[in-house]
Amino acid sequence: MTLYDIALANLDGSPSSLGAYAGKAVLLVNVASKCGLTPQYTGLEVLQKTYGDRGFTVVGVPCNQFLGQEPGTAEEIAEFCSATYGVTFPLTEKIEVNGDDRHPLYAALTQVADDEGEAGDIQWNFEKFLIGPDGEVVKRFRPGVVPEDPALISAVEAALPTE
Repeated sequence: MTLYDIALANLDGSPSSLGAYAGKAVLLVNVASKCGLTPQYTGLEVLQKTYGDRGFTVVGVPCNQFLGQEPGTAEEIAEFCSATYGVTFPLTEKIEVNGDDRHPLYAALTQVADDEGEAGDIQWNFEKFLIGPDGEVVKRFRPGVVPEDPALISAVEAALPTE
């Protein structure tokens, strides 16, 4: 079983999986609308617009586990992201990324270590996983790494599919 095989619903409730993005580089990010890091949506959208036509997509994963900072319904989340940040990248259903009810996708992702060799629970909103076109995790970025960070941009560029 790969990350591509794990069932995941879109924000509108329609069934999907990361398999929908097979062959693309994916930056998977647990997002929240009422967090101090929420302005990262701007940088994520820049990445989407910059690399979207080169086999890349951001996928936002709403999560309300960190101080209730994503309390909205699917419709409210979609409206906030669109109206406030002009988000065009896909969003999944709201899920849990830590704890007993952790989504199977995050059960797999939290096994991946960051640059310091630390695996385990998601630390906060806007933790990022770069997934290569083959469905394998390339790199884990902690929440404080902004989308404009040169190391993140370099990793995205290196992960883009080759023709």
